[in-house]
Amino acid sequence: MLSRLKIWILMVSFLLLAALPFFAEAIDEPFYVDLMARVMIFSIAAMSLDFILGYGAMISFGHALYLGLGAYAVGVLAFYEVTNGWTQLIVCVLGTAFISMVLGLISLRTNGIYFIMITFALAQMFYFLGISLEAFGGDDGLPIDSRSEFFEAFDLNETWNMYYLILGTLTVTAVVLWKAINSRFGMVVRGSHSNDDRMKAIGFPTLKYRLVAFMIAGVVCGLAGFLLGNLTEFLTPEYMHWFRSGELMIMVMVGGMGTLFGPLFGAFAYIMLEDLLSNFTEYWQFYFGPLLILLVLFAKRGLWGMLPGKEDMSDE
Repeated sequence: MLSRLKIWILMVSFLLLAALPFFAEAIDEPFYVDLMARVMIFSIAAMSLDFILGYGAMISFGHALYLGLGAYAVGVLAFYEVTNGWTQLIVCVLGTAFISMVLGLISLRTNGIYFIMITFALAQMFYFLGISLEAFGGDDGLPIDSRSEFFEAFDLNETWNMYYLILGTLTVTAVVLWKAINSRFGMVVRGSHSNDDRMKAIGFPTLKYRLVAFMIAGVVCGLAGFLLGNLTEFLTPEYMHWFRSGELMIMVMVGGMGTLFGPLFGAFAYIMLEDLLSNFTEYWQFYFGPLLILLVLFAKRGLWGMLPGKEDMSDE
């Protein structure tokens, strides 16, 4: 279970996020709404990676692939004038589920460095495919002329509607993943991480469990890409690049690997530091690197793990 302090921090964080658009309007700074919307989208993607990395030891170095696929579900359909949000969402979910299943069946039969390299290679294959699709802009990207259309009264072209859709998706995702981790399914995935042979010996088909976890993570990251495509109104293969996967992994490490909620704060810290340092120098990664090294050395559980209170999953 979460400590009382951590529960309060999550509740206060949610309230602050919910109140942000009102504050931004009061001071006439809409930039903050767009910035926090981006933070929340990458929080969803980072949480999905932590779901398999922190709890299942599946070190996917191609996880950003699903971020790009979610954005392509919006951009490609919009290119063909299919702007119905439900259609785009179904394509996003089914597409990412199918591709993550296929890639999972290939990569989950390996482990360690082989798993890392296979996920990296497969993601780069899709990245180069995206570059070769000149009809959709290739390496230059493709503007998305229209955001997804769900309800007439809920126009995503309105900044506040887009923002609260992202906040709602983040909230639901966090709750669902937390419940999944604390369920019997989650216990099997975590048990497979600890001792896969023992879990098999007592009758659990761990490969199937890990594959489902891999697919869940892919779909959730695809939803983040769906939101990112709508927010930026732009489609680019860069969303699938290995560097983006590395950024997601850094967010997980900064927030706290194996904590689920830690990546929320890891994404916030990473993007805010990027925004702050990039205002002073284009070589902001040079200064961010030592900060990351210090965090890994002295706070191995990340920002979330530095807070008092241990998360006991067994009580759920």
